[in-house]
Amino acid sequence: MGDKTDVWQGTLALMVLKTIEALGPLHGYGIARRIEQTSGNLLSLNYGTLYPALLKLEQEGSISSEWGVSENNRRAKFYKLTRAGRKQLEKETRNWEQTTAILARFLAPSGDPA
Repeated sequence: MGDKTDVWQGTLALMVLKTIEALGPLHGYGIARRIEQTSGNLLSLNYGTLYPALLKLEQEGSISSEWGVSENNRRAKFYKLTRAGRKQLEKETRNWEQTTAILARFLAPSGDPA
C-alpha cells in the first residue's frame, strides 16, 4: 500500500487552485509538496506535469506569478490566485462534486441510492 499513484487526469488544476486558495502565494515546489501532503502522500506529483499546468493556468489568467525568495533563500516564482482563478475554482469544484456524486451512485450497493 506504500505505492504512490499519479495525479488523476483533469484534477491537477483543481488541486493547484485549491492549494493556492488555502495557503496563499506559493512556489511550485511548495505547491507540489502540499498536494502530496494533503493526499496523505498517496499521490505522486511529477514536476514535468506540475510546471506545464502552472504555465497553462497562468496563460488562462487563473493565477499570476512573481519572483521572490523562498524559505531557503533561493530565487523562486510564487503563484497566486486571480479573481478569474477563484471563479474557475468554484466552477471546477461544482463539476467534481457532481461527478463524484454520480460515481457514488454506481458504487453504492444495489438498491441503496447514495
